[in-house]
Amino acid sequence: MKRILLGLAFCLHAVFSSAQAPKENALLWEISAPDQKKPSYLFGTIHLICPADFSLNDSVKTAVARTQQIALEMDMDDPGMMMAMMKTMNMTGGNELKKLVSESDYAKLDQFYRDSVGVGLAMFEKAKPFILMGPLFNSVLACQPQSYETAFVELAGQQQSEVVGLETVEEQMALFDSVPYKDQAEMVLAMINNLPAARKEFRDLVDLYKSEKINALYTMTTNSNFDLSGSEELLLQDRNRKWIPKIKSKIAEKPTFFAVGAAHLGGESGVIALLRKAGYKVRPVLK
Repeated sequence: MKRILLGLAFCLHAVFSSAQAPKENALLWEISAPDQKKPSYLFGTIHLICPADFSLNDSVKTAVARTQQIALEMDMDDPGMMMAMMKTMNMTGGNELKKLVSESDYAKLDQFYRDSVGVGLAMFEKAKPFILMGPLFNSVLACQPQSYETAFVELAGQQQSEVVGLETVEEQMALFDSVPYKDQAEMVLAMINNLPAARKEFRDLVDLYKSEKINALYTMTTNSNFDLSGSEELLLQDRNRKWIPKIKSKIAEKPTFFAVGAAHLGGESGVIALLRKAGYKVRPVLK
């Protein structure tokens, strides 16, 4: 269960116009404010990736070393995170997975998880269906995935920096009470029924990530064949807007290294564009 929840954790304006959306290809960005002597940094992650594709270059490590705290989407260093996930993982209103899919689809799901994860659906029966995505990603990636977030927590420990979160576990898990449970279940089924296509799409996503093409990555994410269609505003743009006051507050406290999913960086409503609208200078740190 801990492994499954960890997979989930990596998985669950002034005068400027839309022209402030980033045009450069970069994952690492420097954030400067007129009243701050030292810059902060923003980095786009991919939550789960095969070790062969994982890379933390010297520019990223140097940026981390120049800051005094690391801010992730959630505080991955919080010892209470797993307990909070356990408390918030179930659907509301007495919903159960059996009520969301047909009998044949339920049998297919059950067999798939028995074969690939080693457990049936009984332990997931009342869980929000998106939680099933955690163990499913091992089948999509065909490797034991690695996490940028885990790497940053380790770097924070080495330099004795604090790890903080832009959201609480409760806030992230509550998002999936707003997305219809049936839609979540259908997304899981679509991926299981089309694993070769899902693997190809993820491979293309990784290629864009390694090329640091954040706008193309944002577009591909919002047009995925295996996403929660119609929930982009809730899962991306709304969260970006809610993060900006928290990012501003943390920058004011001390130089901070922010690491969030790379899909949050690109586009006119991405974190970079919103920070620029708020008056910050955000420039790419090129290799």
